[in-house]
Amino acid sequence: MSSGPTFWVLDGHEVISTSDVHEWTQMWETDSRYVGNTEVGDARVSTVFLGIDHRFSGDGPPLVFETMVFGLDDYDEQYTERYATWDEAEQGHARIVEMVREWGKTGLG
Repeated sequence: MSSGPTFWVLDGHEVISTSDVHEWTQMWETDSRYVGNTEVGDARVSTVFLGIDHRFSGDGPPLVFETMVFGLDDYDEQYTERYATWDEAEQGHARIVEMVREWGKTGLG
């Protein structure tokens, strides 16, 4: 028997599952879910904790963090990557900031 939907919350930087939607919504009232927000020229790299699993296929841990790049004039869609842990999200954010800096130097080729 299912106990209801699974949501994810943060305890510090640790991802914890919960079926308590109230606990999950309280997370949205704090800034603790923001991993990074970096402007690179006209672009912005944003990495946040989502609190719901964005692994839509395949096996593996829940993908509950997301990095998106906004404001890339030469790019039709926002660049997106997802992660399972805070550490992966921090590393991914830093890597994508550098990638966007290189795109600014060389174009999106």
